[in-house]
Amino acid sequence: MTWHIKHFNELNTRELYQILKERTDIFVVEQNCPYPEVDGRDVDCYHLFKLENEQIAAYARLLPPGVAYPQASIGRVIVPAIHRGKGYAGELFARAVDFIQQELNEVEIKIQAQEYLCRFYGAYGFEPISESYLEDGIPHVDMLLKERRVQQQV
Repeated sequence: MTWHIKHFNELNTRELYQILKERTDIFVVEQNCPYPEVDGRDVDCYHLFKLENEQIAAYARLLPPGVAYPQASIGRVIVPAIHRGKGYAGELFARAVDFIQQELNEVEIKIQAQEYLCRFYGAYGFEPISESYLEDGIPHVDMLLKERRVQQQV
C-alpha cells in the first residue's frame, strides 16, 4: 500500500486509466450523475492516490491556484466502495492539505463540498462560505481553509 503524488505529466497510462475509471464509477455511475467527468483540468493538476494491490484505494485531485479558483483547491476526492471504512479518506485529505500548504506554499484552499460531508471537511479547518446549492442534482457548499495547518504525521 503506497501513496503517490504525481503531476499529470508524470502519470503512466495505467495510473491515468485507473484514476479516470474510478472517478467515473463513483461520480457518474454510483451517484447517478451524468456530467463531463473529464473536464480538461487534469493536465494542470497533481494527482494524489493510494495503490493497494495495484488498484486505486483512495484519490484526490489537487488544483493549483488559478485552475478552478483564485485559491488552490482539492477535488474529485474518492475512496472506492471496497476500501471505505479503512480510514483512507482522512489520511488522503490530510495529505492533500499538507501537500498544498507545504509543497505549493499555498495557505488558502477552496473546495466544493457535497453538503453531507461538511462535518468531515470542517474537521480539517474548512468553513462554509456559501449557502447550499445544487450541482448536478446534489446539494453542495463552498468551503474555505484560510490558515496554515500544522503538518500532521501521515
